[in-house]
Parts: sequence; structure tokens; C-alpha cells
Amino acid sequence: MKFKDRAEAGRKLAAELHSYRKERPIVLALPRGGVPVAAEVAAALRAPLDIILVRKIGAPMQPELALGAVVDGKTPIVVRNNEIIRDTRTSEEAFQRTCRKELEEIERRRAQFTGGHEALDPTGRVTIVIDDGIATGATMRAALQATRQRQPKKLVLAVPVAPYDTLEDLRREADDVVCLGDLHPYGAVGHFYDDFGQLSDRDVTDLLSRFGNRNEEKRLFEAAPR
Repeated sequence: MKFKDRAEAGRKLAAELHSYRKERPIVLALPRGGVPVAAEVAAALRAPLDIILVRKIGAPMQPELALGAVVDGKTPIVVRNNEIIRDTRTSEEAFQRTCRKELEEIERRRAQFTGGHEALDPTGRVTIVIDDGIATGATMRAALQATRQRQPKKLVLAVPVAPYDTLEDLRREADDVVCLGDLHPYGAVGHFYDDFGQLSDRDVTDLLSRFGNRNEEKRLFEAAPR
């Protein structure tokens, strides 16, 4: 399976998610690569689109080692990896200090991408979380766990490509999983796209601006063919 670009992957993913249109879902994208995929899904489902920003909380002496993650939203949520925190003997003070730093970066990036608009609230809503592909699954897992804590009506993971084992592991975090190909053996996500160019911040901002007016949600839904 191969896609021309992220937009084509999004259109194909949208076809598989068509049954959710009547549920008036919200769509959350992991930037940057997930945004053009999610934009096609949001357009097809007549759904509002937002980003979900995840920042790793790295160990003080081993920043590549994740002590957890902080995920933005109306109220940011911290996902902790207590086993790693314990094994690295990271103090609560050090953990909170790194957490605050990553939260500041999340706030900066949300302001940059959305102009500071308040994040969509998944509470009581069918919520579809999208990326352009999954490798290790660590970022997506944190996004799903944090979104679950906000009590969506139903939590859906939707991606064009993912490794079979990782996808099976992530099924425990979502109520439904939609993937166009459970790929094994698995290479880099970019191998499944003809065009997998890096997106600029402006690209993300322009896509989000098409769906940024929350007041348009009712009109878009009512205009959608049933």
C-alpha cells in the first residue's frame, strides 16, 4: 500500500470513517504530519478539527528516556511512567520542573498554530485521533490516554499505516481502531508515501484555519448529506 501524499491518505481514511459522520465527531490531529490527513477526514465528516500536542517529559540526565508526557487541552493532562521515574530515581521536584518546561512549549506551539483558540473539548463527544502513521506508538499512546481521561463518548484511533504489533497494543487505549494497513514487517512511515515532505508551521496554520471557527460546526453538520 502506498499513498500519493497525506491528503490522499486522509481521503481514504475518511471513507473508512464515514459511519461516524452522523455522530457529529470531533477530529484531533497530531502535528505536524497528522494535520493534512485529519483535515481531509474533518472535511468529509463535516467535523471540527483541532490539534493535540504531546511533549515528552525526559529524564534529567537522559532526556531521550521518557518519564511520561504532557498533553494539552482545556486542562493539560500529565501521563506518568512511574516505573521509569522510580528506576531513574527522579525526584518529584525534577519531574515537575521538566513538566512545566514542556507545558510552556505546548502553550507556545498552540498559540503559534491556532492563534490561542481554546482547545476542543472531547467530553461526551465521539473523538477521532489521527496521525499520518505510527512507528513506536509512544506519542499516540499518550494522546489516547490523555483524551480518555477527558471522557469522550467514544475514542477512535485512525491512521493510514502502523506496525501490526504496535497497533494491537494501542487497541487497549481506544474503543475503535481504523487503519488502512496493518503492516509487518514495518519500515519508516515515509516509505508508504510518494510525497512525505516536511510541513512548515504555516502549512499547519493554514489547514487549521479552515476549521477554526467553532461556530460553524452546526452549519457544517446540518449541510452535510445524510
